[in-house]
This record gives sequence, structure tokens and C-alpha cells, in this order.
Amino acid sequence: MRSFLRFFLGLSLLFILIFSCFYLPNIFANSSPKEALFYQKLGEGKVQCQLCPRRCVIPDKGRGFCGVRENRGGILYTLVFAKPVAIHVDPIEKKPLFHFLPSSSAFSIATAGCNLRCKFCQNWEISQAKPEEVGYECLEPKDLVKRAKESGSKTIAFTYSEPTIFYEYMLETAKLAKAEGLKNVMHSNGYINEAPLRELAKYLDAANIDLKGFSDEFYLKLSEGSLAPVLKSLKVLKEEGVHIEITNLILPGFNDDPDLIRKMCLWIRDNLGSDTPLHFSRFFPMYKLVSLNPTPVEVLENARNIALECGLKYVYIGNVAGNRAENTYCPKCGKIVIERKGYFVVLDNLKDGQCKFCGEKIEGIWN
Repeated sequence: MRSFLRFFLGLSLLFILIFSCFYLPNIFANSSPKEALFYQKLGEGKVQCQLCPRRCVIPDKGRGFCGVRENRGGILYTLVFAKPVAIHVDPIEKKPLFHFLPSSSAFSIATAGCNLRCKFCQNWEISQAKPEEVGYECLEPKDLVKRAKESGSKTIAFTYSEPTIFYEYMLETAKLAKAEGLKNVMHSNGYINEAPLRELAKYLDAANIDLKGFSDEFYLKLSEGSLAPVLKSLKVLKEEGVHIEITNLILPGFNDDPDLIRKMCLWIRDNLGSDTPLHFSRFFPMYKLVSLNPTPVEVLENARNIALECGLKYVYIGNVAGNRAENTYCPKCGKIVIERKGYFVVLDNLKDGQCKFCGEKIEGIWN
């Protein structure tokens, strides 16, 4: 019995030693929060966050709308720096980015928090959570970049929740990644102010922006936001030379009006260009809209037809397995230049960024 107790005690001490050496440093390495960027001190202990259009005025010991930026004694801190709650290696097609390094892998991360309140959020477990409510891994930017390279990924993707709310983490990581030859992409709601976005855009290669609807009524009712800042972000990204793709999740009875879809498509064509890829995505019951039916496929097909009629060249349908609109078609000869099955490329008829059948240039970043 004594031998067993000595063995158990020794094993316990060994576990404690290993835990102390390898895990405690990670826990305490990030115990001091990082000061946030883009805020103004207002006096009397208050600060105003200037990262997103909400421009939250935050009292001492308070947090902004996003739940991840906290005022401590008149200094604004980010609570999610180097604290990703999700780390995965995904196909780049999952972002979705269809005109950016097809078939490559993206080292994908997210933290808790968001600056919108979408009732249809697909990742609400982390986007609507406070940092202290979800588990995370301590992963400093330099270590994140190292792991991304070791995974064989060509890209780091800031995605899943809302990357602009972990702005400081994303920016520092993107700078290091760029220096190491990796590319940076984000999937974002675009709800960010111009100054921080222009700074970030210096290190961004591509962005997929959720254009959730095309009316303030929709944004206010279903996301507690507004449309204009998102449109401004799209223009800024275009001006900064970032490759843009757009996702529009169609919710039956909310943003499926053909006239509004046409208005949105014309805006994209006139402000971003006819070669901007647009992804119409099928809604499935989720979060606070579990009673809403999935989007009928014919509604998505009609939206795609409207977009093509408006002159958009690359229009896709997502979340509909096996749909022909998963593929990229040459806008000149109409042949398939990239054939997909879900998130995977099964046929590539591109040659040096051109249709191999007729030589038409296909807009995108291919190498």
C-alpha cells in the first residue's frame, strides 16, 4: 500500500512539474492585457473607442458594445489579444474566397466577441460570448505565424467571429506574417472605421465582407447595425488594392426582395467593379431564427440571375451541395474554368490566370 502511495505521489509531483514548466508560462504570459489602438481619452476616467462606427463612450471599468475592449483607469485595453478560441486549418474556399489561391490552406483563427448582434449568426457561441465565457489558447503573434508555416498554409485567415474586434492581435500577426511570406485574409462584417481599416489594409491581401442586406431597416432589425459603414469599408478596401469578395446570406422574408437585391448588385458593379465575386448563401435555422425556414433554392437561383443581369461576372451560390453555381465560369466563352465540389477544387482550367479555352483574363489572385 505504501509503495502505491509513493508511486501515486511521485506521479502527481511529476505532473505538477510538467504543468508548471509548459502550461503556467502560457497562462501568465498574457496576464497583462494589451492597450488598445484607436481610442481617445475624454477625461473623468472616460474613453471613446474609435475602432468601429459605434464609437462607444466607456466609463472606468466598463466595456464597449463588443465586450472585448475595457476601460481600466482611463486606458482602453483589448481583452482578447493572443487569446484565440478557435484554431483550424481550412480550405481557402471555406472563407469563402473562390478567386484567391484555389486549393490552398488557410490557418484560421478567431477570438470571442463581435460588434454586431445578428439574430442569424452561425458562430454565435463565440461571437456573442464574453472572453471569460469561453476557453482559449494563449498564442502570441510570432507563435501563430510559426504554426501557420508549419501547417503548410499559404495564408492566415482571421475569421469565424468578427476579426475587427481583435484588431490589435490581427494587425500585429498580419505584419509578422507578411514579413515571413504568408498572405493575410479576413472574413468580416465590415463594421470598422476608415482609419483603422486603412492601416490594416496595408497588410491584407484579401477580404470577404458580409453584406448582410441592402437597407438600414434590415441591419437595425436583425443585426443592430447600419448599412452605410459597411459600404464605406468596401470602398476603402477597393481603394487600398485588397482583393474583395462579398457574401450575402439570404433570409426568407427579410432580405430576399428582388428589387433590393438588384439595387445591391448595381451598387457592387458601379462602386467595386463587375468582376467582384458575389456569393449568395443559403440560410439554415440558427441562433435566434430557428423557426425560420431554410432559403428556397429557387430564391438563390433568382438572386444569381439578377446579379448576372446587372453585369456581375462571377456569382456563386453557397450552402447548396452540388449546385452548378459552385463553379467559376469564364465570362467570355461560358466554359468552366474552376469546378468545385463543396470546398474542394476538382478541375482547374486556368492557365496563368486566364481561361485556357479562350484566353480571357479571370480576375483574382492565383499564384
